[in-house]
Amino acid sequence: MLFVSESAKEKIGSIKTESEMTEDYFVRVSVTSGGCSGLSYQMDFDNEMQPKDQVFEDKGIKVITDLKSFLYLCNSTLEFSGGLNGKGFHFTNPNASRSCGCGESFAV
Repeated sequence: MLFVSESAKEKIGSIKTESEMTEDYFVRVSVTSGGCSGLSYQMDFDNEMQPKDQVFEDKGIKVITDLKSFLYLCNSTLEFSGGLNGKGFHFTNPNASRSCGCGESFAV
């Protein structure tokens, strides 16, 4: 399962409204090689499903990921921070053994 925090839900809703996205758009998350810790998160809005997509919904937000990325993201929570210490989306990932100082990448 992938989870969505209340703050991420609110921000995703406002982005979709401001961008005039239709209801068929969802959040696509994936894990790619790169970053100072070895793996990086990638997030975007999409409206086209792929054959091996894994579909999750939490708090009314549909989150899609590919099977390979789900192995790294299982039980993670998508969060949003609007504070001075770094504004933006990030993941609370119980599978990560370490992450870099900027929070952009992680290792398992």
